Amino acid sequence: MKILVPVKRVVDYNVKVRVKSDGSGVELANVKMSMNPFDEIAVEEALRLKEAGKATEVVVVSIGPAQASETLRTALAMGADRGILVKTEAGTEPLAVAKILKGVVGDEKPDLVILGKQAIDDDANQTGQMLAALLGWGQGTFASKVVLEADAALVTREIDGGAQTVKLTLPAIVTTDLRLNEPRYASLPNIMKAKKKPIDEKSPDSYGVDVTPRLKVLKTSEPSGRTAGVKVSSPAELVAKLKDEAGVI
Repeated sequence: MKILVPVKRVVDYNVKVRVKSDGSGVELANVKMSMNPFDEIAVEEALRLKEAGKATEVVVVSIGPAQASETLRTALAMGADRGILVKTEAGTEPLAVAKILKGVVGDEKPDLVILGKQAIDDDANQTGQMLAALLGWGQGTFASKVVLEADAALVTREIDGGAQTVKLTLPAIVTTDLRLNEPRYASLPNIMKAKKKPIDEKSPDSYGVDVTPRLKVLKTSEPSGRTAGVKVSSPAELVAKLKDEAGVI
């Protein structure tokens, strides 16, 4: 069984994001970048399935600038077998990403695609669902547990008020939630080995995909600062403030 894991290069989750002075977007210059945390979980799950003897190969793919190869190297250092970089300097939207991944799936013929449920930069939560629709495959989103059988995957997924288990006929799409696992740290020997693992370089044109954005961001702004709290002396004063000042009742 082959597992394909898409990974995305995003601003590190520990970095305090700053908006550009002209409001055109988020400042990326001299900012630490890393693998999207949900994608790290996807890589870890694929590696655990391989270690359990359920999979024979884990292939990681990233769509982005040349620097995205660093993200692929991180996944390779964790234990993935090889990488694919679809190189583009243009900002990619979920639909374009899904179309490119459909082309990668056509070339690689994986039995399972595991990807993060969303990226922490745009929080779109769309790529996995769009890819499943384009391929006509079953999907298990927000997975907190994945069990592989002979020709199916049992996916326990987070839903409002509890969990739901669905059975997917392979090939299928799975998107990962935080409770699925805790990603490993890459050891120094594996980091050195990752430098020798192959990364194939492609372009969106290789898959006949136009990555021209369909969405235009008009303005990006910081959230308004929180005001200091105040103490009230009575329930009546609290109700008055909620009604007259906060306007919530």
